[in-house]
Amino acid sequence: MQDRLSNVSLPLRAHNIRRHALRMAEVQGQGYIAQALGIADVLAVAYFDSMVYRPDDPEWEGRDRFLLSIGHYAIALYAALIEAGILPEDEIETYGSDDSRLPMSGMAAYTPGMEITGGSLGQGLPIAVGMCLGLKRKGSDRFVYNLLSDGELDEGSTWEAAMSASSYHLDNLIALVDVNNMQADGPSRGVLDFEPLDAKFAAFGWHVQRVNGNDIAAVAEALRRAKASTEPKPRIVICDTRMGKGVDFLEERERNHFLRVEPDEWVRALERLEQGKPV
Repeated sequence: MQDRLSNVSLPLRAHNIRRHALRMAEVQGQGYIAQALGIADVLAVAYFDSMVYRPDDPEWEGRDRFLLSIGHYAIALYAALIEAGILPEDEIETYGSDDSRLPMSGMAAYTPGMEITGGSLGQGLPIAVGMCLGLKRKGSDRFVYNLLSDGELDEGSTWEAAMSASSYHLDNLIALVDVNNMQADGPSRGVLDFEPLDAKFAAFGWHVQRVNGNDIAAVAEALRRAKASTEPKPRIVICDTRMGKGVDFLEERERNHFLRVEPDEWVRALERLEQGKPV
C-alpha cells in the first residue's frame, strides 16, 4: 500500500526492482537473475499496492508479513526491499560478500524485512500457516503473503499446509505461486506435473485466481480481490511468469534454472532494461 503515498507508478517500481537485481548480480557475476526479472511485477504490486508496512520499522507488529519460501530468490526480494526503503541502495555493492546483509540465499537473521530463512523448499507455506494461526490468536487483522515456486509443489509439506490452511479457515493467508515452469531438474511439469493447479487448490478449499504474473494490472486486481473476499478461506494467486522478463535477450535465451550471463552482458542487460523504462 506504500505506493498510494507516492507518485511512482507500479510499472516504474517493477522496473526499478529489476534494475536493483541486475546491479546486484553484476557484483558477483551471477545470481538467480532470470527468476528475479520474472517475479519483479508481482513484488512491485505486493509492496506498493497491497501490503501494509513501515519502511523505517520492519518489525512493526502491525505489518503484513511477506514470506519468501524460495530462498534462492533472495536477490529479487532484496531488490524490492531496497525499492521500498527498508534496505539502503548503497548495500547493493555488498551483495554476496563476506559479512553482507545480503547473502545469496535469504536468511532472516541477516536481513531486515526478511521474515524467514528459505532454501529448504516446501517450508514456506507450513510456516505461513503457523504464522497465520498466531496472528489470529492475537486478534490481528494483518495478512501473511507467501511466495512459493512451482517446484515447491513437488513437496508433500506444501500440500499438507494447503490442507491445514483450509481446515483452519485461514482467510489471512495469501499465497503467491511463481509458475515459470523451470526447476533445478528441468521443466517443472516434466519433473512432476502439477496441473490443473487452479482446480487442485480449489478442491483443497482455497479461494483461487490465476493471472499473467507479468501483467501488473491483472496482479493488482487479483490481490485486491483476494483481500476483499469474505469467504472463510485461504487465498491463492497463481502467477504465470516469464523468466528474464524485461531484458529481451535473456527472455529469449534457452531456459535454465540458473541462467548463465557472460561478464560482458551485464552492462548490455542494464542498457536493454533502460530502453524499456516506463514513463
